[in-house]
Amino acid sequence: MQRLEHPLLSPSLGAQKTLVSLHYGDPTARPKVYLQASLHAEELPGMLVAHHLRQALDEADRQGLIRGCVVLVPAANPIGLAQRLDHKAMGRFEFDTSQNFNRHYPDLAEAVFESLRTRLGADAAANVATVRAAVTRWLNDWQPATELESLRRELLRLSHDADVVIDLHCDWEAVLHLYCEEACWAPLEPLARLTGARAVLLARDSGGGPFDECLSGLWWQLAERLRAAGLSHPLPQGCASTTLELRGETDVSHELAQADAKALMAYLCHLGVVGGDRPALPAPLCQPTPLSGSETLHTPVPGVVVYRARPGDELAAGDPVADVIDPTAPGQARVHTVCASVSGVLYATVAQRYAVAGGELGKIAGAVPFRTGPLLGA
Repeated sequence: MQRLEHPLLSPSLGAQKTLVSLHYGDPTARPKVYLQASLHAEELPGMLVAHHLRQALDEADRQGLIRGCVVLVPAANPIGLAQRLDHKAMGRFEFDTSQNFNRHYPDLAEAVFESLRTRLGADAAANVATVRAAVTRWLNDWQPATELESLRRELLRLSHDADVVIDLHCDWEAVLHLYCEEACWAPLEPLARLTGARAVLLARDSGGGPFDECLSGLWWQLAERLRAAGLSHPLPQGCASTTLELRGETDVSHELAQADAKALMAYLCHLGVVGGDRPALPAPLCQPTPLSGSETLHTPVPGVVVYRARPGDELAAGDPVADVIDPTAPGQARVHTVCASVSGVLYATVAQRYAVAGGELGKIAGAVPFRTGPLLGA
């Protein structure tokens, strides 16, 4: 294993943050899998999973079982880890710009398309290598102007040429679920089985430029641009990337993290990155549903939130999810019940038990698309 440090752009005199990456196997070997944790820095289950996964990878390395290449970034956001306000971790948005750390990644297809028009040919594998080399050059030429941009560049330099990318996150209160682009689902379906995902949210392009879709979107977007330009060069989907949501923010325990690390190691064995017997795949616990069919529940009134359903519950349209209570209302306390409008699993709820009017309460994975435009929240 090789441990590397990647200094970020210094935002102020005497201030310097460093990103750390752990590298296993031959860096030129395939498949290459990239995993990172806690890009939203207050989402800590992934960081603990990375701790246990590192131990498993160290043991596999000692036994000579690393067949491909694995890059693990256990703490992907040193900027957010340093942000606290009134004793609370504030790792989702950068203080300086108010930008979400998991949004606004560059459009790589737009960045490299013109340089590729005359470089691609009839060999699909050669085309994949050519695209990866073009992205490498573009990232090396990118001169970040801010600390945040330098973090984005370093994460992309580590991950852009990976066959599979797994970005470990969590929600407020949730069951394990994952997001991925439609073009990535087939190679990621075993991961959903091995981790016991209770919801899988698919989108062609969820909007906002998240990290994972920056990497997988490059390939299908380039393929579309080639077809639109009348070019028939074959270009496979060179990267399957996903955001894997490891339940809720307080689900930080050795038992859960060890189980998740074991599932990730099994997936690495399934891919052939780590040697050993390919694991038997358990039956899926859910079928994928469109992200555009996911209902985000809001309350029209403020008050104390009392949940009548929990993450993991299967709901029908009309089922009650939460009561929002105003004990100050004249006459008698007002109880407003928020109900599901779609059928599906309640896969996430918020942690706060007081809501303002319009506040978010939870998410239900519905099977019928009904939303358009940007599909991710802030």
